[in-house]
Amino acid sequence: MRARAMRRAVGFLLGAVALVLAGGAAPAAAQQEIAYVDSEYILKQMPEYATVQQRLDRLTKQWEQEISAQKARVDTLQEEFRARELLYTDEERKQQRQKIEQARQKVQQLRQRYFGPEQGQLYQRQKKLMRPIQERVLAAVETIAEGEDYDYVVDKSGPALFMYTNEEYNLTDDVLEELGIDVEGEGGQTASSSSSAGERR
Repeated sequence: MRARAMRRAVGFLLGAVALVLAGGAAPAAAQQEIAYVDSEYILKQMPEYATVQQRLDRLTKQWEQEISAQKARVDTLQEEFRARELLYTDEERKQQRQKIEQARQKVQQLRQRYFGPEQGQLYQRQKKLMRPIQERVLAAVETIAEGEDYDYVVDKSGPALFMYTNEEYNLTDDVLEELGIDVEGEGGQTASSSSSAGERR
């Protein structure tokens, strides 16, 4: 579940991080400057993301326990039915089977309610909690990209296939610095990204 949440969180940044800056795309004839960031790495360095993840983990555990309790009810009803089936009248047998089926359907309803891919409460809650983080990251990316005159910034964490990336154009550590996150002690993702960008200019 945690891995799925991370993929979804990164998904909220994809597309949005692929920014066209300075009021639109540069003319086709002009040379376009492109850089990239690793949004998954950025998120992992942000304390507020860890807080959001902890809240989502607690909700996930709570909802999974509720679903497990409902599944246990289905098992109990089935066991009771098997033990007493010969004692039931046809009408009672029909009613008990309906009760079991209704309990099964409730399990599926709970799964869809909590973990559905688009309307599920986990997805909606994550989307709401991630929005302020997303806006901070995008603002930092835009500030750096405009300051360095990049036309596009793409997200390396996305599904796009990167056959090769030049670290000179990796803005990940620059974004973290703009966010006020110190990665010096950890070595950062790219030790020379800031200086390289400056030298290139």
